Amino acid sequence: MAPKRADDRVLLEAISGLGPLARQLNQLHTRLWHEQVHRELTGPQFTVLSLLQTRGAMDQGTLGALARLDKSTAAPLLERLHSKGLVDITRDDSDRRRKVVRITESGRDLAVRLAPTVVAVSEQMLTGFSPEERDQFLGLLHRLVQPPQP
Repeated sequence: MAPKRADDRVLLEAISGLGPLARQLNQLHTRLWHEQVHRELTGPQFTVLSLLQTRGAMDQGTLGALARLDKSTAAPLLERLHSKGLVDITRDDSDRRRKVVRITESGRDLAVRLAPTVVAVSEQMLTGFSPEERDQFLGLLHRLVQPPQP
């Protein structure tokens, strides 16, 4: 059915653009994550555990920036991980305002155990692409979400 007016064309363009597609992509990934990876650990929580495992202990601000979490999201996320025994949070001895976050053995074990399944979910979502298309698609997504360089 062809749009009758210019307004209709703009509305159809709006609902088929980046926002709705990003939402659909996120919904698909979230569904697969819950079905195949873990029902209680979120993607951002997995990212935090993986960063702590691969980069070592760090202050909460640095960790939040690396995981691309805003301040209002980072603190409750870390508290949930702490309550599950997956991270330790302590005050920095040299600056009591800073919180230092360390992965626990349980957190390390969980992240390492889940990593292959996380990769498999990504592979499943990209299965319709050739290797070159995958590289191009992921490269474009990385470029889209990177902050502009001065």
